[in-house]
Amino acid sequence: TPLPAKYKLLADILRTEAAKATSSGENKLPTEAEIAVKYDISRQTVRNALNLLEKEGVIERRKGSGSYAKSTWIRESTKQIAVITTFIDDYIFPSILHDVQKIFAQNGYSILIYSTGNSMTKEREILASLLHQEISAVLIEGSKTALPTPNFKLFEEFRNRNIPLLFFHGTPPNIKGFPSITDENAEGGYKIGKYLINKKHTRIGGIFKSDDSQGPERYFGLISAMIDSGLGIDGRCFCWYDTDDRAEIVGDGGYSTLDRFIDHRLKDCTAIVCYNDEIAYNLIKRLQEKGIEVPKDKAVASFDNSFYSQIGTIPITSLGHKDKKTGIEAATMLLSIVNGESVVSEKIGWELYARKSC
Repeated sequence: TPLPAKYKLLADILRTEAAKATSSGENKLPTEAEIAVKYDISRQTVRNALNLLEKEGVIERRKGSGSYAKSTWIRESTKQIAVITTFIDDYIFPSILHDVQKIFAQNGYSILIYSTGNSMTKEREILASLLHQEISAVLIEGSKTALPTPNFKLFEEFRNRNIPLLFFHGTPPNIKGFPSITDENAEGGYKIGKYLINKKHTRIGGIFKSDDSQGPERYFGLISAMIDSGLGIDGRCFCWYDTDDRAEIVGDGGYSTLDRFIDHRLKDCTAIVCYNDEIAYNLIKRLQEKGIEVPKDKAVASFDNSFYSQIGTIPITSLGHKDKKTGIEAATMLLSIVNGESVVSEKIGWELYARKSC
């Protein structure tokens, strides 16, 4: 599929930077020159990206001062919906929050944004606080959804008080009866597995997240494709990390975990499926630093079809959503519940975008 214009890819990156800035209390963004140097991109491309974000209301540009992330996602209103995510500044969330805010605002609702840091304890504090506030509904990405949640009684209290609550991305296994918007993760893992098998890969491994439900689901789809194709499953070729391990994989705290995966667990694999584009991007960068060629020596594929899949030196084969966007679908469904309509949980399918990494 054709790549979006570079300024749109850069805008996605800067949207994440803006979210980080507002969440840290330092809302001034780097200068045009600093951004151009950091991403090895022209000043005109930077200006176009900033113009787009200004038009969307994500930033404001002050003459002679620079660009600032706007903290106007929260608006005063008697009709408020709480939006709880794991990480506000994670790369996929600024666009999701932008879509959610837009849909709710069009229907006269403001949003209260909370971040759990993927901590069940923090999630518990937020839920308990919301039960003492006047809110119309809750849109929540559950924390560590691969694991049973100790917060089940709080979720039941929302049901008892008839406060609509919708999960997105995942629902803890011990929470039943709440509607959700999730991805067809097992189907996606199967699709990407079949794609690699059709390219004659027989030694396939992966890097998956263990504490969010998407990880085991994507892994299950992949190994199902391998089993259906008569391939053996070598558990040593599948690497797992949790929320606390992430910094050691994406480079914030060095590459010790990623190096261990590459040198010992993925050594004999010819293809690697990653939990998401961020992991794949850093994996490819590290493979290249070690003199391992992609895709000649190892093919790499992932999920999300985000800017990470297209901004690097080797565009990444990735699964993405073609017609539906999570934020729009979730906000629309939650409004239907608020309006008394009956809804059915929905799973969003994946489209494969083949690029040079495979």
